[in-house]
Amino acid sequence: MSATAGQAADGVRSLADRFGIEPGMVVMEMGYDEDVDQDLRDALTDRCGELVDEDTDEVVDAVLVWYRDGDGDLFELLVETLTPLADNGVVWLLTPKAGRPGHVEPSEISEVAPTAGLQQTSTLNAGKDWSAARLVTPRAARSKK
Repeated sequence: MSATAGQAADGVRSLADRFGIEPGMVVMEMGYDEDVDQDLRDALTDRCGELVDEDTDEVVDAVLVWYRDGDGDLFELLVETLTPLADNGVVWLLTPKAGRPGHVEPSEISEVAPTAGLQQTSTLNAGKDWSAARLVTPRAARSKK
């Protein structure tokens, strides 16, 4: 039995699958530092190729945001993600898990995201030290573009 692309041999969905990353997608990364989850980055780059940085002029399919308490204004950062984001694009807000340095309370994300024009749809375990919140623009806002 062989694993299909993006799936582990044991049938568990890979990180790239769980993040909805497909070959050919343009994925922008913000907030990179030495504490990021390298296994997650490797899984995503294996799937889509190199991650682009926030200076890109490309329209992006997904934005990967590494954010820690003390990294600055979360609202402003989320608003910045919207400029290059495709109409059906996704923002993945990665924050340290509870008990880890830089932990961000989930309530802060749920309060700030709507103000920035985003809606949280789900969360997932993004590695040993990181959680990820999936944020999208609400459908009504997409239809007005």
